[in-house]
Amino acid sequence: MTSTTNARLNQTPAAAGVATPAIHLIRDIYAKRRAQERPALSFEFFPPKTPKGDVALFERTLPALQTLRPDFYSVTYGAGGSTRDKTLAIVDRIQREHGATTMAHLTCISTSRSEIERYLFEARAKGIRNILALRGDPPLETGSEQFEREFEYSYQLVEFIKQMGDFSIGTAGFPESHIACTEGRHVDWQRLKAKIDHGADFVLTQLFFDNDDYFSFRDYLVDTLGVSVPITPGILPILNTGQIKRFTALCGATLPAALATKLESYGDDADAVADFGIELATRQCEALLAGGAPGLHFYSLNRPDAATRIVRNLGLRE
Repeated sequence: MTSTTNARLNQTPAAAGVATPAIHLIRDIYAKRRAQERPALSFEFFPPKTPKGDVALFERTLPALQTLRPDFYSVTYGAGGSTRDKTLAIVDRIQREHGATTMAHLTCISTSRSEIERYLFEARAKGIRNILALRGDPPLETGSEQFEREFEYSYQLVEFIKQMGDFSIGTAGFPESHIACTEGRHVDWQRLKAKIDHGADFVLTQLFFDNDDYFSFRDYLVDTLGVSVPITPGILPILNTGQIKRFTALCGATLPAALATKLESYGDDADAVADFGIELATRQCEALLAGGAPGLHFYSLNRPDAATRIVRNLGLRE
């Protein structure tokens, strides 16, 4: 990478002629919350596929969640970069219109080094300072194999972003190990340690329903591997029985048998399932925070109601 490239990337938005609100590095947010002995609160969105979805996100979901004064938002990145431009556009709009720190996801499995460099240039120009670095899933169409030689593993992406400028870099962690890891959970967790060693500032976990999985994961990273960065649990409230079965099957998370049985007992009563799911998530979050979790990261599915009720139940933003 040339010195000119580094200079361009490290140019502040103001210097580039772009007016942006004060946006914080997420590593600094976690440090501040730790000093205050208060948990960080964050929410994740996906880029809507329709104009109607865009309206719902910006006119309903965001205004509702803003009342909770979250520390940051994150916006996902479709398989193979299928929502790349829209991810940046949404992050940019949230930061400009709401003054809220927002993180862009970035995957590398089917993306060339030059494409990633361009993405980071654009992010920096828009005042986007926070990136969640992921390996990602390859697109369904063929032809992505050529790019795997450039970034085969997410630690390589973390390292590249670290070299590109002053971003705060997050990464994903898997309390039950990654679905594709066949060598056992400790091997998967050691791979996470490699991502941290290469520059990741914090970890957001995949969804889980047994808190012992999170605590075993965290304690191994901290006590055995010497990790010191924040390891924040990812929370997905159960609102639909069929939906949560699909999600857990896709990502390899466990849906405990007793929980599955309880959900089935509600039959087609969607309201009862949602009420139960919100109460379950509230209890789960209470135990996680009591056990020292540095914050809570909610997978909102672009809907504000469940997360809002849980945060209110917890008394985090009174």
